[in-house]
Amino acid sequence: MQTPLVLLPGFMTDLRIWGPQIEALASDTTLVLPPLGPFDRVEDMATHLLTQLPPRFALAGHSLGGHVAMEILRRAPDRVARIALVAAGCLPEPPHQAAERELRLVRAKAGQLAAVMAEDVPSATLADGPLRAPLADFLADGAEALGVATYERQVRALQRRPDQQKTLRQAHLPALILGGSEDRLMPPQRCDFVAGLMPRGVARTIAGAGHLPMLERPDDVIGALREWMEWSKAAVMLR
Repeated sequence: MQTPLVLLPGFMTDLRIWGPQIEALASDTTLVLPPLGPFDRVEDMATHLLTQLPPRFALAGHSLGGHVAMEILRRAPDRVARIALVAAGCLPEPPHQAAERELRLVRAKAGQLAAVMAEDVPSATLADGPLRAPLADFLADGAEALGVATYERQVRALQRRPDQQKTLRQAHLPALILGGSEDRLMPPQRCDFVAGLMPRGVARTIAGAGHLPMLERPDDVIGALREWMEWSKAAVMLR
């Protein structure tokens, strides 16, 4: 029986971020689609999720969901069969970025959540083309639906996120590191860095995609996930 696949959403998004992949994979893959939960630390999100997830699973996370995925891997390596990280780094938040988030949080609490989200995920970090404006609107609408309280919790989680380099170096499992060629928040060289830490990490750049490759180039992401789900544990993956 195939291992269930857990999909985790990213910063200020819900599972619609994985919409095309859910539709494509649901017919032949058991999908587990939990929210990140009302927590302000990556560690607490991971602890809560581990009480809900199957005994063993494949795990994919985008952005903040990727940080949570790495923490799940750190805490329960025997339960994670394989991991895919999409637009997610492994380092702590630099102090200057944490300070910038603090200023944006003040403005969000003052009623400027949509404007602040446009700075957290600028439209320029999405690939240029007809999808850029609709996807920027999608992010703004999703953030408004989640609200300022969720924004504050997730900002805190990003500010406090742990360094996961040791976790990745010790992870001897099939690992796919996906990123968009046009992503300015998590450019391809950072994906290469994450993959390079992992004994079996493979970085794959999605051409013509930015920070939301699941929606910008859905078929490419579906194909990459299907290949990753079929990687043999004994296979030697070429970087």
